[in-house]
Amino acid sequence: MLNERGANLLAQIIKERYHNVRMDNLHYDEKEFYYEFKCDEDLGENDFPSLEEEMKKRDASLYIKLLRIGGVYYEGNANNEMIMRIVGKVFKSREEKEEYLREMEEAKLRDHRKIGEELDLFCFSDYVGLGLPLYTPRGTIIKDELQKEIERVCRKYGFVKVSCPSLASLSLFETSGHAQKFGEELFRVSSNQGHDFILKPVQCPHHTQIYASRIRSYKELPIRYMESDKQYRAELPGAVGGLSRVYAITVEDGHSFLRPDQIRDEIRNLCLLIKDFYSRMGLWDNHWVSLSVRDKEHPEKYIGSQEDWNLCEELLASVAEELGLDAKVCEGEAALYGPKLDFIFKDALGRDVQIPTVQLDFAMPKRFNLFYIDEHGEKQTPVMVHRAVLGSYERFIALLLEQFKGVLPLWLSPTQVNIIPVNNKYHEEYALKLKERLEDEDIRVNYDDSKENLSKKIRNSNMMKNPYMVIIGDKERDHQEVSYRLLGSEETHTLSLEEFISLIKEEVKKR
Repeated sequence: MLNERGANLLAQIIKERYHNVRMDNLHYDEKEFYYEFKCDEDLGENDFPSLEEEMKKRDASLYIKLLRIGGVYYEGNANNEMIMRIVGKVFKSREEKEEYLREMEEAKLRDHRKIGEELDLFCFSDYVGLGLPLYTPRGTIIKDELQKEIERVCRKYGFVKVSCPSLASLSLFETSGHAQKFGEELFRVSSNQGHDFILKPVQCPHHTQIYASRIRSYKELPIRYMESDKQYRAELPGAVGGLSRVYAITVEDGHSFLRPDQIRDEIRNLCLLIKDFYSRMGLWDNHWVSLSVRDKEHPEKYIGSQEDWNLCEELLASVAEELGLDAKVCEGEAALYGPKLDFIFKDALGRDVQIPTVQLDFAMPKRFNLFYIDEHGEKQTPVMVHRAVLGSYERFIALLLEQFKGVLPLWLSPTQVNIIPVNNKYHEEYALKLKERLEDEDIRVNYDDSKENLSKKIRNSNMMKNPYMVIIGDKERDHQEVSYRLLGSEETHTLSLEEFISLIKEEVKKR
């Protein structure tokens, strides 16, 4: 394996060049290799060219690129010392390496962290803490608009909104099985008054308690709850970065409580919901579906009976076939409580991104003793279906920014119309009147009253990816008109104010 040769060669050179190399470990697979170690010197990416040159001298048949360097805990244990990890990749040919480097440059241009900073969408603070993103006013608009849209779509499929606290007793998660599953990933909160709580890592246990708050009749089912709220996972510090991996995750998910005879229809319903939302977002065409089932060699990883698991897996496989999902069976990828259908999308760089999921669960309702009264007056245990459509807002926003290079659809853009006066002194009165009129129609407007010249204002508007740029000069002021350009176009169109408002509102309505 090429990466094995690269890993061993790098380790050999590191040991020769640097002093007191210790606590070392190397790893390789088909994709990459890495070498972990500690030494007396500090290394950085500036050392990569010299290391690559020496590796090439020793084995001219290898086409090597060192990719990144970072700190990790020795043996992956947070109680151990931090050591360095250098990650690299070996290619079959110079052409393959050059193609990969081109893709890496494209990835840098699409990096959501870079785009988020340029468009002023989110930030991080050392005072607040690693892995805790702060949304700016512009970023909050995107997050809020996404929430409004997913809730609008989910209501069409029978979901109602609930709201639960971020804290809960440990016993809630012990009963659900999540305390055992997440273990060290749980954030624990205590006080001098003797409080001892867990910051919720998931929302489903809370939702079971809303269901359990009153006696349910078979006629009420299905009952469907949806919620967008923060969840918390104590990831290893080296694993968090950007919006893709954070400690405080804003998650959109939902839970359905059903009679057994309603399972097929509900799974079908949820798959159509996912298709509906992702089609609207322009992401549906390039995806595949995983039928994620248990690892039968390690039943201790799951909760619930083998009989229930067999039935759940058979049901999901049957519905997937019925819907023509062409699902690929992936063993060992099931959730704690049941099998699932995971929808995996290809991003702009061809990487797999898994967000929406439908998970069938016979176990958790039994653990919480949930029941409904059937037509004979007897208690029966409901079936629970977990679903995420948008999933993590952080990951979804990162996906959108990278997929579309920060160019968002009109309904989602923080600023929908940017008004630019040709001359602040002579055109401000009409520009401000226009701004007020558009705001009255719930159109998000920015007025550029900076002292920059017109060309610079136009360039700034394009850099901020504003969908509509309105330029106000003498003609527009005198005739009470609107002249606008679309992002990426130099063609100017002129409409009456009312026509322009109708144009914007119709485009927003179409999503």
